[in-house]
Amino acid sequence: MPKHAIVILADGCEEVEAVTQTDLLRRAAITVTVLGLSDMTVTGSHNIVMRADALLDSFSGAFDAIILPGGIPGADYLADSQRVLALVKDAFEQEKLCAAICAAPQVLGKAGILAGKKATCYPGFEDALTGATLLQESVVRDGNVITSRGVGTAIAFALELIDYLTDAATCRKIASALLAS
Repeated sequence: MPKHAIVILADGCEEVEAVTQTDLLRRAAITVTVLGLSDMTVTGSHNIVMRADALLDSFSGAFDAIILPGGIPGADYLADSQRVLALVKDAFEQEKLCAAICAAPQVLGKAGILAGKKATCYPGFEDALTGATLLQESVVRDGNVITSRGVGTAIAFALELIDYLTDAATCRKIASALLAS
């Protein structure tokens, strides 16, 4: 049965991080539902307009992974959303994948799921990763939590998500097609 990931976008998100993981997961035959935090139309931090599949408040389906792109102020809006924090906590407790890149790992910290976990983030957001063991690696996977540092690590982050949600062979196939292997 195909896996299902939700990607939550807020105005001011980092466009490359939002689109890269959505695109690559779909290439790996993972169902992705892009949810707008407050609107169906989301304007990224570099004024690129994206359209969500649905509003977060109207989504009630099952999913296997929650993925949060960074960017400022987008990641701050995610961290301020009680609905996002509750979804992250619930997903973590159900051992679903919780993933965030750039400034968005702050959401995982605020949700209280990083205690005892290894994690990374965009430089300057380390204090928000409450309880985490901080690493300077491009992508860090610790159990059902995957974090990454920023735009330059977006493909590696997406490939790690694919590896987690599918298998190493699918990940290699996608990486090879991207010339990222």
